[in-house]
Amino acid sequence: PAGCDDNNPPPKPVAAVPWAQRRYGLERLAPLATGARVTVAVIDSGVDNTHPQLKGRVIPGRDYLDAGLDGTRDCVSHGTGVASIIAAGPTRGVGFRGLAPQVKILPVRVSEQRVIGGKESGRYVGAAKFADSIRWAVDNGADVINLSVVFYKDDPALKSAIEYALDEDVVVVGAAGNQNAEGNPTPYPTAYEGVIGVGSVDEAGQVSPFSQRGPWVDLVAPGAKVLVATPERGHKEDNGTSFAAPFVAGTAALIRQYWPDLNARQVAQRLLATTDPAPGTDHDAYGAGILNPYRAVTETAAPARRAAAAGLPPYRVDPEEVARAERRSVTQERALWVAGLAGAVAVVAVLLAVVLPRGSRRRWRPAGPA
Repeated sequence: PAGCDDNNPPPKPVAAVPWAQRRYGLERLAPLATGARVTVAVIDSGVDNTHPQLKGRVIPGRDYLDAGLDGTRDCVSHGTGVASIIAAGPTRGVGFRGLAPQVKILPVRVSEQRVIGGKESGRYVGAAKFADSIRWAVDNGADVINLSVVFYKDDPALKSAIEYALDEDVVVVGAAGNQNAEGNPTPYPTAYEGVIGVGSVDEAGQVSPFSQRGPWVDLVAPGAKVLVATPERGHKEDNGTSFAAPFVAGTAALIRQYWPDLNARQVAQRLLATTDPAPGTDHDAYGAGILNPYRAVTETAAPARRAAAAGLPPYRVDPEEVARAERRSVTQERALWVAGLAGAVAVVAVLLAVVLPRGSRRRWRPAGPA
């Protein structure tokens, strides 16, 4: 990419449908929700806006590494890959696509490392600027924030920025971290209350060996050998909770479009209440279970709430929410009565003209093979 030291040509596009996209059957989601009118901030290594599947989906953001840039330079391919899982548009001859292809991606460049403060080389901002970047994303219209970068030190400014985002009704999704084999240190800001912490699973649904365990894991999503877009063009396979988090952030965007009256806390509860069962019972590894975007969007009656996942605030009854629900219930009941009365005549007519003769011929057996 322009302005980067890496002059290697980008990889070629991949035609096959990746396993994560097959698992989630994104074609079922497309008629329901696409993320339209939702803005997702990707605070990461930047997001390249020239990739064919991201063109028109990346709005000007901010660069905290190089002043004056707009967040669309990505020299390490990380942020572009994260954003593509959320927003890559369907393209002829390419099996890969994002969960919410009509969202707007707000790119915020804070790092050229995959693990902030870790062993990898590259520039990155300190905790204070990282906190500033979260506040900036909130102030510039983010409905959802994806944080696939990790600090391993608690910081008051960072915690305050997360609290600010939550107070402004922003859904915050964080990667659980990849250092399970290196002592499993506490990842921030994912460990802060209110951040939806995401671990990684493979195609079989097994938690990835690198995926960190702890009370900060709220649910898991594909993060092993997942396909992502690379700057300029093409795709590559990558691994990490960094790439599990955007599956959840993309689903949160779909929910925010499909259920616009839900606040950020309710979006988080819906994500956790609609997970698929995990193959293991270790709550610190799997959280509430495996993300299911289709259920998260479509279920009209949330299942019984699971035990409160670590990192999310306990559910509290909101009188305004109760009042709204009661009003909707009354309205729906009236509509059903009107529809029922209007349809009664039609039902009688059908019964006399069609159903009775058919019932007689079939001897009241249900339709279908004998």
